[in-house]
Amino acid sequence: MNTHFCCVGCGKCCTDHHVPLTLDEARMWAADGGNVIVLVEGFLGNGLGLPLQQREHAKRRSVVVPSGSTEAFVAITFAAYNAGRCRNLDEDNRCRIYERRPLVCRIYPMEINPHIPLNPGAKDCPPESWEQGPALIIGGELVDPQLAELIRHSRQADRDDVQIKEAACALLGIRTTALKGDGFTAYLPDMAAFAQAVEQATEEPSAAHEWVFHVSGLDIAEQVLNAGAQIATEVPANYAFIPLRAA
Repeated sequence: MNTHFCCVGCGKCCTDHHVPLTLDEARMWAADGGNVIVLVEGFLGNGLGLPLQQREHAKRRSVVVPSGSTEAFVAITFAAYNAGRCRNLDEDNRCRIYERRPLVCRIYPMEINPHIPLNPGAKDCPPESWEQGPALIIGGELVDPQLAELIRHSRQADRDDVQIKEAACALLGIRTTALKGDGFTAYLPDMAAFAQAVEQATEEPSAAHEWVFHVSGLDIAEQVLNAGAQIATEVPANYAFIPLRAA
């Protein structure tokens, strides 16, 4: 399969998308006056809804934390909060911080997760974006070695940053995760407190704190409890549960 791509400057990929950030990018985003949203998903050692072929990738970008009488794997994403147009998009749909834009913006439209293939139909880009420009994928393989290196860098940052992210979450009182495949938990912390927590977590690493699961239904709750994990009994501040399963 061959795929061509050329950005036409429509700005759709910069609108209503929370952009995953590395730890350093999250610091910069907050320092620049932007908001960072914290998205969390986790799974148990038995997989529980996580396809077997995805477990190694999921484990690499997760931190092992206690939950009830068992352990859980928790993946934490710090993302630029973009409700509406990105704060760095000008009136001509040009990025004001283009030279220091986040890794994920540089990698777009490619996917970071190796188990998610590029699907032009799932992107916001108009059809003409895929009808012109240089080859992006030839024979199913990414052709740009620099882009491949950016993807590798992003995946490695996911692994390198997760311990500090978990410690920062503990300092912010964040310890509720969704079950992978069932949903996400989302937090919008105060940015001054967020910046302070990240700095403290970087300087003073700590052991993982206990986490609890917020799930979408009684059937999932029963499976989580039977596995020995703990279910959330209260809702934190500045918090939302984003379900992925159909009601």
